[in-house]
Amino acid sequence: MDDEIKGRFRAYTRQTIHEASVWGRLSPEHREAIDIVGRVLPFRVNQYVLEELIDWDAVPDDPLFRLTFPVREMLRESEYVALRELVHGDAPREIIDREVGQIRMRMNPHPAGQQTHNVPWLDGVPLSGMQHKYRETVLFFPSAGQTCHAYCTFCFRWPQFVGMAGLKFDARESSHLVDYLKRHPEVTDVLITGGDPLVMNARLLGQILTPLLVPELAHVQNIRIGTKSVAYWPQRFVTDRDADDVMRLFESVVAAGRNLAIMGHYSHPNELESVIAQQAVRRIIGTGATLRMQAPLINHVNTDPGAWARLWTLGTRLGAIPYYMFVERDTGPADYFRLPLAEAYRIFCEAYRTVSGLARTVRGPSMSAFPGKVMIDGIVTVAGEKVFALQFLQARNAAWVRRPFYARFDPQATWFDELTPAFGEKAFFFQQEHQGDRLVIPVHAGDVVRAQGESLAEVSL
Repeated sequence: MDDEIKGRFRAYTRQTIHEASVWGRLSPEHREAIDIVGRVLPFRVNQYVLEELIDWDAVPDDPLFRLTFPVREMLRESEYVALRELVHGDAPREIIDREVGQIRMRMNPHPAGQQTHNVPWLDGVPLSGMQHKYRETVLFFPSAGQTCHAYCTFCFRWPQFVGMAGLKFDARESSHLVDYLKRHPEVTDVLITGGDPLVMNARLLGQILTPLLVPELAHVQNIRIGTKSVAYWPQRFVTDRDADDVMRLFESVVAAGRNLAIMGHYSHPNELESVIAQQAVRRIIGTGATLRMQAPLINHVNTDPGAWARLWTLGTRLGAIPYYMFVERDTGPADYFRLPLAEAYRIFCEAYRTVSGLARTVRGPSMSAFPGKVMIDGIVTVAGEKVFALQFLQARNAAWVRRPFYARFDPQATWFDELTPAFGEKAFFFQQEHQGDRLVIPVHAGDVVRAQGESLAEVSL
């Protein structure tokens, strides 16, 4: 690893990627795709990903290339052609921006009720930089952490990065978070998320974490930080100028009696196999924090069960905890990355069967859908009908968790809303009423509609 990769961070974007040493290894088609697709979806990569993670002899099929570089197929062909004609025809900026905006809105920028049902209220005011979907867990989006060391092409948080008006979760200060938590003793977990909070320096990160350690918030037992930096810039924990300060901050959270959980996004074992990536794991765990591994199953990136088994086995050996295999969400370029649920279940099972019991802490495949995290528990035949066996790992209503339910087997279904109840039922158990084309679903007190005096949320089918 050369000195630049060890030391100073450098990011490349659509406008600057031509300055990278690997630019000459990209075909004209891929260069054009970066320019065209990169106007719709965020593109950012750094020298560590370019030099250490991507196998350029395997491009374009290398999984880390697919994970970070846009390709033409991420847009519908008609969209790509129309946008390319505008760009190559030197259309006015406002015309190009209008076309880009239309494509983005078609891509379902905030799925699963993130803006309509997850935003909590305090004293009659919505807290736009927070989400409270599950009773015991609050999400916080610090403004200084709303970027990443590199962007994943599949990322369901892509609206955070592209400047869509009114669609960014962004908290300027943590005082509202503290005030909200003081009034909600049922909350045991706070997830600091983004973007990536670990792009922040140690001082800014401390300004968020330290106020959570006061005695009045003793009910907050677990502080989580969601991050991709463990894979895309492990130097953050090892050689960055304030890496030691970050480690001391982690130690202070643990010393205060809280569980600090680093939610590491590892999409492929290649991200964990470098020396510095493994050093980062050991340093994190050495502070007393825990490190959990999670990622979605992504077509063109990690559909090999053997890759998942390698990831979970290596992580377990290093002390990381396999946690979730997610199903790719129905947002962004989902048409390119999604897989049938039956295929997702097969891949999960093949990987799961080959690992040690210590690695079988992993759960999945799990869909973060509107009502909650729905896990595919099996594909079985009951009373002569082939069905998906399902359960909630988390739910808007905690009474739904771990209650089995069944959906008709559909070999083409790729997301929860494509499933229908089994055994001739008209609705799943949690769908309390069917009113024409509306479903009425109970929600908890942290949701927007309850805060406004409503007791039910209506959701279009």
